[in-house]
Order: sequence, then C-alpha cells, then structure tokens
Amino acid sequence: MDESTLSMGLANRMQKAKVETESPHMGLNTLANMLGINYPVIAAPMFLISNTKMIKAALDNGITAAFPAMNYRTDQELRDAIKEIKSYTSKPFGVNLIVNKSNPKYKAHLETLLELRVAFIITSLGNPKEVIDQCKPLGIKVFCDVVDLPYARKVEELGADAVIAVNSRAGGHAGNIPPQDLITLLKANCHIPIISAGGISKGKHLKQVLDWGAAGASIGTIFIACEEADISPDYKQAMIDYGEKDIVRTNKLSGSALTVINTPYVQQLGTRANLLEWILNNNKTLKKYAKMLIALRGMKAVEKAAFGATYKTVWCAGPAIEDVTSVRSMKEIIVTLTREYDEAIAKTK
Repeated sequence: MDESTLSMGLANRMQKAKVETESPHMGLNTLANMLGINYPVIAAPMFLISNTKMIKAALDNGITAAFPAMNYRTDQELRDAIKEIKSYTSKPFGVNLIVNKSNPKYKAHLETLLELRVAFIITSLGNPKEVIDQCKPLGIKVFCDVVDLPYARKVEELGADAVIAVNSRAGGHAGNIPPQDLITLLKANCHIPIISAGGISKGKHLKQVLDWGAAGASIGTIFIACEEADISPDYKQAMIDYGEKDIVRTNKLSGSALTVINTPYVQQLGTRANLLEWILNNNKTLKKYAKMLIALRGMKAVEKAAFGATYKTVWCAGPAIEDVTSVRSMKEIIVTLTREYDEAIAKTK
C-alpha cells in the first residue's frame, strides 16, 4: 500500500470520527447514517410553506429538510432556491417531486434536480421508477412516499433508498394506517429504512417511532407557524387557535384525501366529493384530467388562503397542531424537539 493510499485512509477515518463526535445520534438509526445529520429528522416538504429560510435553519440545527419543487413557479426560481441553499451550506437537503401525470412540470423538475445534484428526492403520487433509475448513477438518494405495504414493496423492488411511511396522522395527503401499525407492517416485510411521517410534535413521539422500528421521521405541522414561513398571520394564528379535533379530511381539493383545518368555509364546502366529482374521479378515460382540474382548482384555493385573508379559508395541517401554541423560530422548535428527544433517550438508560 503506497503512502498516498495510507494518507487517504487515515483522513477518511479521522473524518468519520469527527462526524460521529459531532453527531451523537449517528449510530442510533439509518437516516442519520445515510445523510450525516445529527438527528433523524426531515423537516417535511410542505406545499406553499417550505422555503429556503426554513431549509437553512433546519440544516443549521442538526436536522435535514426538503421543499416541494412545486413551490416555485418557474424552473429558474427552483434553480435559484437550490443554488442559494448550496451556497450557504454543504449539508444535505432534498426536494419533493410529484411524479404522476397530473404534474406537467415533472420532467423539467427532474432534469433540474439531477443537474444540481440535490442530496435526496422525495417522490409522491406516482411511479418513481424513472427517478430512481436516473438518481442512482449520480448518488442521489430517493425516498418514496408510501401509505401501504404493496406500494412499499414495489418501490423497494425498484431500488428506492427508503420509504416515507405516510400514516393516518399525517398532515396534507395522509394515509389510512395508524403510525405503529404501518411501521410494524413495513418493518416486518421490507428491507430498506422506514421514515415515519405523521403525528410527531414532541421528542417523545420521535423516540417512539424509532422504538417501533423507524429509521427516522418526517415532521411538518409543527413548523407551519414558524417565524421563517411566509404564510399569512391568519394561517399562523389558526395553528394556535385550532386543535387536533378541528382537523378533517376532504377529497374535494386535490383528487386525494387532504387534511385541513375545519374552518367555517370548509364546513360550508363539505368534505366529500359530490356525484359529478365522484364520476370524474372514477372514470378511466376522464380520471387523469379530472384529477388535474380538481387539484388545480383546490390548490389555488389553498394558495389564496395561505398568503392572504379570505373568507374561502382552506388551511392544511395535521393532528400535531394540538401542540402548536405560539409562533416560534425554526431554531427554537428544533432545539425543543431534539432536547426532548435526548431527554427521552436518557430516561431509558
């Protein structure tokens, strides 16, 4: 073995030791090992909410984060956001990509993410085969949203690096299976890491999903009312004023079940699709176009409510809203969560 090889080996071991010293939770779970982060948490990509300020704050405080590609209207805006974060830090972050046919920007988004080499892509609402195939040669990890075992098995066979297990307590597009049941089911039948998504607002909840077998957690709702979010003060105040009992599911806004705060307008609108909507959603010929139209109409309503006062108020959130009691900085929310997590671990030692 020549001198240069020995030097490289020593440097690699020193770097590994440095990371392990700085990241005390590296050995506790796969997500930390995969991404080189201190805590097994992804600040979840939230439509209209996640922004570069939130991502940078998350990376500064020991976790990773992702944002939806759809939060940017043009490819140049998406590129600028990625470059802004990359120029700020070398720490890993990801982008959420809608991969089904209802997303006309899918191809362009994928090309941009591949070119700019984001650390990971979270795929949602479609077949991730093309994403996985193109990311693997570049070393970009692919985490796939799943809500059940059959789809988890499918994406594992396709080569996904991890599944994001979207359970019945998730905000936004939630699943139907409770957190423990979903994690246990996937853990017994899959061989790739499981990242639990839904219902986590405290450090003890994070420890619990890890104890059930998850490799980490994707957490969204508790970050909605952060100082860095550019949403309206009304939305942030609603996160404080409403609680878990006020979260309902509606299938009238995106073609899939969406969890929202049960505001007077949502009550007026109703949460179940009418007969025409049901027929459009279930007709093989019209289904694709119906979903596109419903999603466009629904997301426009969500967008208007997120950034300005309107009587047509549609605010997305999950049951974790119960523990949102004030507007705080991303740093404060993360420090509280991770401190509680450390304390929960210490109690078991």
